[in-house]
Amino acid sequence: MPPKYRRLGWLACLAAAPSWGADFQDVSELENLARSAATPVLTPPTSRQRLQVGPILARLQLAPCGNVKSSIAPGPRNPARVLIELRCEGSTPWHLYVPVKVIGTSPVVLAAHAIVTGTVLTAKDVTVEQRDAVGLPPGYLDDPSIAVGMTASRAISGGAVLTNQQLLGARVVQRGQTVTLVADAGGISVRMPGKVLSDALVNQRVRVENLSSGKIVEGIARSEQVVEIIFN
Repeated sequence: MPPKYRRLGWLACLAAAPSWGADFQDVSELENLARSAATPVLTPPTSRQRLQVGPILARLQLAPCGNVKSSIAPGPRNPARVLIELRCEGSTPWHLYVPVKVIGTSPVVLAAHAIVTGTVLTAKDVTVEQRDAVGLPPGYLDDPSIAVGMTASRAISGGAVLTNQQLLGARVVQRGQTVTLVADAGGISVRMPGKVLSDALVNQRVRVENLSSGKIVEGIARSEQVVEIIFN
């Protein structure tokens, strides 16, 4: 092909391609159309659910269309999920399929700021947000009262979702504290005073001095007042 015609070919391609300043179809309008078409056929979301539309990729750069038609795409019906077809039959026709589904949300407890290991959490350390249930980590907390009083077992970054794996039960006894030692043997319950030799969380093993005999025994911290003696 002569150079003259090769140059014309490139100019034709450039004329047909959208320029950086060209207008494209508004993606938010397409999302609203898909949502409106899907709403009548989906189960109405509860207070802890919402409709998720798309995603529709902005980089599709569809030609603007003043009359986009929406319809339910053929296929099996699901009360929580539907596929919407959006179609433009103008001078530059196009069509695409947009998934719309009902997804659940849940209150989620987050770290209000960075938390260092060993911190006993207070109400100021946590905050609550409503999040999509999809993708939340296993063992996430949905009630801030669960987190308050628990101890961070590792460093937690601000804004992180709090989980059971990151927290330990509340510290119930402290070193030097006087508690009641409880020993059950053969159906007989014996109680005696004891002094805790280290801090312990609820249901954690702890060494205690029996103040009656002076012996060191090992028990489990059951509450702020009671340590249950372990018989090996």
